[in-house]
Amino acid sequence: MTAYLDPRSGQTFPLDQPRWCGPDHAPLLLTPLAGIGRDEIDTTTRSLWRYRAAMPMHPSNPITMGEGCTPLIRRRVHGAEVHLKCEWFMPTCSFKDRGASVMLSFLRAQGVTHVLEDSSGNGGAAVSAYAAAGGMKATIMAPESTSPAKTVQMRAHGATVELIPGNRQATSDAAVSRSESVFYASHNWHPFFLHGTKTLAYELWEDLGFRAPDNVIIPCGAGSNVLGCEIGFSELLRAGQIDRMPRLFAVQPAHCGPIAAAFLAGSDTLLPAEIRPTIAEGTAIAQPLRLREVLGALRETRGGAVHLTEAEIAAATLDLAGLGVYVEPTAAQAAAALAKLLATGTIAPEQTTVLVLTGSGLKATPRIAELLGVAL
Repeated sequence: MTAYLDPRSGQTFPLDQPRWCGPDHAPLLLTPLAGIGRDEIDTTTRSLWRYRAAMPMHPSNPITMGEGCTPLIRRRVHGAEVHLKCEWFMPTCSFKDRGASVMLSFLRAQGVTHVLEDSSGNGGAAVSAYAAAGGMKATIMAPESTSPAKTVQMRAHGATVELIPGNRQATSDAAVSRSESVFYASHNWHPFFLHGTKTLAYELWEDLGFRAPDNVIIPCGAGSNVLGCEIGFSELLRAGQIDRMPRLFAVQPAHCGPIAAAFLAGSDTLLPAEIRPTIAEGTAIAQPLRLREVLGALRETRGGAVHLTEAEIAAATLDLAGLGVYVEPTAAQAAAALAKLLATGTIAPEQTTVLVLTGSGLKATPRIAELLGVAL
């Protein structure tokens, strides 16, 4: 039977009760699942729920709006033919819809009716939308610096939005304090969210003719997409559907990149660093709670991490737009990292490489206007 798992102590807990952390506030995963084969894909469903056989629970009426099944397009970027996974082709225009759909579907099945989330934008927008679609109430805490394009979206879905002074970590701390009164459905904490993001791995496998790519380059804040890919591809490997894991690469801004800093230093713990504002606001997580697990995923897949300057992120944003691909600076980090990984020979142009583009440029209109030097 699948259960909640504290990976650090090995303790497990049954899935029949809502739970967002372990007894000592340890982040939880789920015990490993067996994975599925191509014959178990529900080809009549055009959403991530086509992989429902790979889920830890099977709600009869999931909260879905067609999330997943995003385009995988080929483009020549920095001299290499790569695949762009266009994750902004979802109801709230970011990859967070995968996790929100699965997490809230399972929580509603457990009897949860009101959820609390903390988010710099995309996660809050996704939870707000899926809570509304599922007849649930949502309270979202966001840093006061969050783009209005994102907080307006949350409010439009009917969520109660509270803007918290200070940095992203201050918002997380405020949400944990509030969790005593409202169920904390955090995209960073809840293991159900990861089983939504793992469908990215299943989708890439299906997109590529039921094979794994060589490399997946992923913008990384708290690491839910990195861990989701690690979980999904591990299940496929366990099920005998692929013969190797793809290499996973996490990309972060140098202004706030603790996971990349720890990986590059060969450390298992956070390193002292000055945290500065970044245009890649979606990855500005100063104290990622699953640091150990994310580092493990990068190392076990023989992948890596990349730090980027603000100038590199800005240039990548405009370069992609020049190819017709309009994404927010957070997402554009994948393209900037590609250039560095090619230049160092870490990956080769002939390999099958996927850039995960996580959010629409419409989410960051004020920032992109600044890069272009135009007034709104």
